Amino acid sequence: MVNKPVPLAQAAIEIQLAVDLIMLLEQQQLPPAVILAALEIVQADFQRAFAAIKPQG
Repeated sequence: MVNKPVPLAQAAIEIQLAVDLIMLLEQQQLPPAVILAALEIVQADFQRAFAAIKPQG
């Protein structure tokens, strides 16, 4: 059985966001190492922000 691709508009929101981010980053034409370093910073920032609002318990 072959899985048919899901149109982007019907894909999960995190897939849509990932595709948008990939396109944005590719348009910058920066070295991959710079983009990956920036993504690490963004990920760490979001993890800190969500940890601060996560209910304790």
